[in-house]
Amino acid sequence: MSAAIPIDAEGRFAGYASVFGKLDEGGDIVMPGAFRASLSLRGKHRIKMLFQHDPKEPVGTWDKIAEDGFGLWVEGRLVGEVPRADALRRLIARGAVDGLSIGFRTVKSTRDPKGGHRRLWEIDLWEISIVTFPMMDLARIAPGKPPASVRLERSLQAAMSAFKQ
Repeated sequence: MSAAIPIDAEGRFAGYASVFGKLDEGGDIVMPGAFRASLSLRGKHRIKMLFQHDPKEPVGTWDKIAEDGFGLWVEGRLVGEVPRADALRRLIARGAVDGLSIGFRTVKSTRDPKGGHRRLWEIDLWEISIVTFPMMDLARIAPGKPPASVRLERSLQAAMSAFKQ
C-alpha cells in the first residue's frame, strides 16, 4: 500500500501554514486567534499564494483558509499552465518541496520578558507561500486534512500549551 500523495492531479493540496504556540526560526510565536480579523477583512480570495514569498511568482489560489485549534489550515490549488506551478506540483508530489510560510504585517504583539520572543496576537495576513525552508518547521503541506482524532489531539495539545503560558 502506497503512502498518500500530498497533491492531486489537479494541483490541489492542503496543510498548516502556521502553528499556534510554537517558536519559529525568527523568534515569533503565533497565538490562537491571531488571523481572525485579517481573514474576516480579506477573505481567502485576497490572500495570495506565492512561491518563496516572491510577488512576481503567484502560483495558485486558496480554496480554504481557517484557524483551528492547532494553527492556520489551508487548502489550495496550483494554477495549471503556469510553468512554476506545474513544476511545483511535480516537486510536491515527490516530496521535494513541502514547506508553507506566511507573509504578514504585525498588528498586535507582546515581547516575552524572559526569552525575548515575540508573541503575535493579531496578524495582517497578506500571502501564504510554498517554500523550501519554512520559518515554522511544522508548517508543511500534508497528505490531506488530518482525521478527526488527530485534529482533536492537536486541539488538546494547543489548549494545554496555551494554559502553560
